[in-house]
Amino acid sequence: MILHKLFQKIAQFSLPTLHRWGNALGYLMYYTSPKDRRRIRENLRIAQLPSDKATIIRVCQETVKSGLELPIAFFRQPENIAALFTEIHGWQYIQQAIDNKQGLLLITPHIGSYDLAGRYISEQLPFPLTAMYKPPKIKALDDIMQAGRVRGKGKTAPTNLHGVKQVMKALRDGEATIVLPDHVPAPTEGGDGVWVDFFGKPAFTMTLAAKLAQMKNVAALFFVGERLPDGQGFRLHIEPLHGELTGDKSHDARIINQNVESLILRFPLQYLFAYNRYKHPAGAPERPE
Repeated sequence: MILHKLFQKIAQFSLPTLHRWGNALGYLMYYTSPKDRRRIRENLRIAQLPSDKATIIRVCQETVKSGLELPIAFFRQPENIAALFTEIHGWQYIQQAIDNKQGLLLITPHIGSYDLAGRYISEQLPFPLTAMYKPPKIKALDDIMQAGRVRGKGKTAPTNLHGVKQVMKALRDGEATIVLPDHVPAPTEGGDGVWVDFFGKPAFTMTLAAKLAQMKNVAALFFVGERLPDGQGFRLHIEPLHGELTGDKSHDARIINQNVESLILRFPLQYLFAYNRYKHPAGAPERPE
């Protein structure tokens, strides 16, 4: 109940105010979380991006902003969220899939405000959108996220075999689904993955995104909700998946990673570099040398 009221209260503040808080709290994250600081620095270096103090602080600030934007995604009205998106690029790809009566696979890495962007897209579609997500460990937070994401035409599916069946059915029915391709799959929970390079270092990578992209009559598109400076809103980018999928798990996972890498290099400060992308999940095969 307390967490619910806190999220409701945060959602009432303006976006510029929340982003100013994000800038201040980003400094706090940098100085009080050495584990995150080290991981961000290491992941920036692996991606061959600047890893100086100023850059790491900027990444921390954008990371905090993404958290402060969640209450907006969960509690504000759809028309209020839609007004935050001042530029839309590539909507014709979604419209083409709708006109062709295709299932719509929307793939978004942990860049910018993916929850708000997903909410915006969901409200523009003429059919439901099912988002896959891993429930947080805090039950009260999970309740808030579930309630926030199933509003309107939104649905959720867990990141397990049941959830996979759910999104496959949605795509066959000509609906839409969202998948985060840089989420590390958990073999012990039914997640399938392979070790392929991510910025030149082996990372356990899901096979699901490529598998769904190759379903019959499905359009696979990447999207990013780019955060504009000074709380000015967001810019939505939508584009087709680049590269040819062949059905070979390792090859296809690499294609997905290449698409993700390209987007990260376009919006490096807004990527969740604090995420442990290179972890070895329980049940995964040995990391290749």
